[in-house]
Amino acid sequence: MSLRALPVLSAAVLAACQPSGETPEPTNPRTDDPVAQSEVMVAPPRQAMVAAANPYAAEAGAEILRAGGSAVDAAVAVQAVLGLVEPQSSGLGGGAFLVLHDPRTTETWTYDGRETAPSAATSALFLGDDGKPLRYFDAIASGRSTGVPGAVAMLGMAHEDYGTLPWADTLDPAIALAEEGFVVSPRMAELVERMGAYVLPRDDDARAYFFVDGDPERPIPAGFTRDNPAYAQTLRALQADPRALLHGPIAQAIIDKTREAPRPGTLSLDDMADYRPIKKSALCSSYRDHRLCSAPPPSSGGVGVQAILGLLEEFDMAQAGPSLEGWHLFVEASQLAYADRDRYVADPDYVDVPVDDLLDKGYLAGRADLIHRDAALTRYAAGDLGDAGTDATGEVPGTSHFTIVDADGLVVSMTTTVEAPFGSQRMVGGFMLNNELTDFSFRPEDDQGRPIANRVEPGKRPRSSMAPHIVFGPDGALAFTTGSPGGNAILAYTAKSIVGLIDWDLSAQAAIELPNVIARNGTVRLEAKDLPDEDTDEVQRAGPAEEFGLDSDIIEGLEAMGHEVVRSRGEISGLHIIRVLPDGTLQGGADPRREGVAIAVDLDSVDTD
Repeated sequence: MSLRALPVLSAAVLAACQPSGETPEPTNPRTDDPVAQSEVMVAPPRQAMVAAANPYAAEAGAEILRAGGSAVDAAVAVQAVLGLVEPQSSGLGGGAFLVLHDPRTTETWTYDGRETAPSAATSALFLGDDGKPLRYFDAIASGRSTGVPGAVAMLGMAHEDYGTLPWADTLDPAIALAEEGFVVSPRMAELVERMGAYVLPRDDDARAYFFVDGDPERPIPAGFTRDNPAYAQTLRALQADPRALLHGPIAQAIIDKTREAPRPGTLSLDDMADYRPIKKSALCSSYRDHRLCSAPPPSSGGVGVQAILGLLEEFDMAQAGPSLEGWHLFVEASQLAYADRDRYVADPDYVDVPVDDLLDKGYLAGRADLIHRDAALTRYAAGDLGDAGTDATGEVPGTSHFTIVDADGLVVSMTTTVEAPFGSQRMVGGFMLNNELTDFSFRPEDDQGRPIANRVEPGKRPRSSMAPHIVFGPDGALAFTTGSPGGNAILAYTAKSIVGLIDWDLSAQAAIELPNVIARNGTVRLEAKDLPDEDTDEVQRAGPAEEFGLDSDIIEGLEAMGHEVVRSRGEISGLHIIRVLPDGTLQGGADPRREGVAIAVDLDSVDTD
């Protein structure tokens, strides 16, 4: 079966691209591209939609849907293209959580493609010779940081269950794009330049790919046309076998790369061959008259987001609205939920995670009683649910999120990552290796000698913050999907979108464009509209994210309540939402803080000849 793939993108998508070899002024493809408008809708009866972090990836998913593919078929195509055009965020060498709703059985599943630690990993994995934790970037840019990649094997499992097109066909768009070339986006170019100042150029393959003529002083610019024949070759191997990364020559190449200095790792062929994705029922709980479903541990996203909302259920958020009171309540609920998440959530195959207790309505009501309407708490302690040690895990914002609804009502919400920008900074077969193992706590015990739940152990999956959600309305039907990249801030980004949609009755796009407010460990990080330059008093406008900041009176009000507020140059979420309106119309939104788009697919207009 031959698909119309990315080289024949619509004129609207190509309008966002710049000519090969030129160095244009940076632009935001969402504002220059008719396909990439903030909000898209498509009406029944034969409708489908895809929202993803890059126009190429979204169009690849749309092409698969037009060809008769399912939401899972489209998800494979989207992931394969994202790994090519957004390698700083996700890819073949990373992991993912996919939440799926099957309308035929009414079941909601999670597919866990989280990476695993090598069998030879020890609690000293990220400790230096002095027994102290490594500096974070030293740990990331090492052979120790890479776990067994699980995203593609997980998609292979989901495709066996829900694919309608041949597996090989779903990779055709990415292969064509890798061979013919794609236009480098402003975000990718910016991150290549930024990471090029560190260790990205030290890897021979990465230097040859991300820098013009392999010159580390010349990062590829926005508008540059970049092909990737090695990526196409890897995808052809995957067409023949969805587990081609986990055995044979590609697996050996991955292992060889992780064994290079500095700080070589211990991944083995047995570790790769033993990897298995996991399918399990989604983690679901109620919020007001809605049902929320997401990924269970080792993701903390489902637990954390649903705990925030469970705390807010004790307050009239609809009446408060996005006011000082509303944001204060959101901050306090976030602080308490993060404290529990940080302490108790890890891989349930290794530690006892008290998920039921964390989401128990009575427990959350008791926690909500701690919240004062007019003042911040002076201390945000975890609840008393066990002996887990005080956590010592850091997470770098990264990752990507996309969502798809097909004509049969099959729903996918998927968050995918290589962790830090460009993962471990090491490249194999045209793709980046992950640094997911740095999502473990570097210290195995806290200062009181108690074992930390998210400590390193052989074969363990590090805790994740990925929080892909599918939300159902009072009638049990799909209400909307949501999710975001952003490290541990994912919980806050996703929770605010759900509050916006359910409590504040916003459209998909308006919920995405709410300010980002991340409250964890006693501080409140948020977007600020106007920020002084670091060296002068002049106000800078560094990017689109700053257009969505809280008003100054709300910021000052939070500070007056006792909150420790940190104004940010941009808390960069990447939310993607598909919402079902009362008449059945699909409404899609994409985060203007990044380069995402939502594409409506009217299947009645597709020529099936």
